[in-house]
Amino acid sequence: MIRFATPDDAAAILRFIRELAEYEKEPDAVEVDEATLRSQLSAARPPFECLMAEKDGDPVGFALFFPTYSTWRGKAGMWLEDLYVTPAARGQGFGAALFRRLGTLATERGYGRLELTALDWNEPAIEFYRRFGAQPMAEWTTWRIDLE
Repeated sequence: MIRFATPDDAAAILRFIRELAEYEKEPDAVEVDEATLRSQLSAARPPFECLMAEKDGDPVGFALFFPTYSTWRGKAGMWLEDLYVTPAARGQGFGAALFRRLGTLATERGYGRLELTALDWNEPAIEFYRRFGAQPMAEWTTWRIDLE
């Protein structure tokens, strides 16, 4: 089952974020805590939305996303920040179900695009996204400024 996350899912979301950071070889990079996620999900205008995948009532994965805007298209879009399924639940269709639901949401909302990044060494993720028609944008380089 795929459903929208609520503030009560903060602990599960944090667990998934930590597991994903471990997989991506950045276990010490996670700074967010459960209280922050709960507060953000409770806000009048949350900074993100999140879909939860459940198996027999237990969370087994998530997709955390937020809106973007394309000046060229003059349309909102969707940025997929994280998509993660626990190792024990992989291969059972949860990732595909999450990704399909994101696509449906983006279409229902009239978004012009769904964007994401994948680490260049993460072949399983790259192949997963390619199966859905995603294409790398080789001409673009992601830049970041940490505002600490």
